[in-house]
Amino acid sequence: MDRLKDKVAIVTGAGRREVENPELRGTGNATAMLFAREGAKVILADLDEENAKRAQAEIQAEGGEAEIVVADVSKTDQCQTIVDAAIEHYGKLDILFNNVGAYGPGMITEIEEESWDRVMNIGLKSMAFLCKYAIPKMAESGGGSVINVSSIDGQRAGGSRNVPYGVAKGGIITLTRHAAVHHGRENVRVNCIAPGHIHTTFVSKIPEESRERRRKIAPLGTEGNAWDIAWAAVFFASDESRWISGVVLNVDAGLFAATPLSVIDNLNEE
Repeated sequence: MDRLKDKVAIVTGAGRREVENPELRGTGNATAMLFAREGAKVILADLDEENAKRAQAEIQAEGGEAEIVVADVSKTDQCQTIVDAAIEHYGKLDILFNNVGAYGPGMITEIEEESWDRVMNIGLKSMAFLCKYAIPKMAESGGGSVINVSSIDGQRAGGSRNVPYGVAKGGIITLTRHAAVHHGRENVRVNCIAPGHIHTTFVSKIPEESRERRRKIAPLGTEGNAWDIAWAAVFFASDESRWISGVVLNVDAGLFAATPLSVIDNLNEE
């Protein structure tokens, strides 16, 4: 329980949403919970104050420490506000879990400017500017770990036609690699998690038929959830990964090891 002892972490999208299934969580919320359980002091950044308060209460009930920052990460000045809050409350910054994203539908011939700008601002610009303000503070503290959340859709065309989302997630991978190279000498590691077909609050409305198809197609044949991403984040945040930077970790039940033909029979399973 001490893998992140004495570390200070920012988690974006950390709030606990109210959903029909109380077991269902978002990746930000699950990660904030595990960071706190592993000994980190956590800045819970979220656009929704009530969601953030639910997350804070849950962490504090377990004896953890967390502070809330209500912010819109698509606004660059509010990205700086989040980082400033970590320094104000805890005096340093060790970990940034860059998690917030937005869905944008359509093929390239169908995209709309408003949707494109929204997805890029929330899902890509926010991560760039949070890194901009967080990395110098990490360097002042002796180093740190940035963990950006991308997607398998940022590497290949996914199961839905979602060009704005996929392009933003692909940009996150490029951002990760550039930042890892540029700030390595400051002892700042930058890595990326690319979730596969996990079931979280972000996709809680998908039909059961689609959910089952997503489960079947992957080699492991099991459904992932927010905790699977959160445990990967704990590893990247901890000193266990001290010699790892600039990598993309697919957390996807083995999906990226397969070609379509190698797993197509999985869909016929009863």
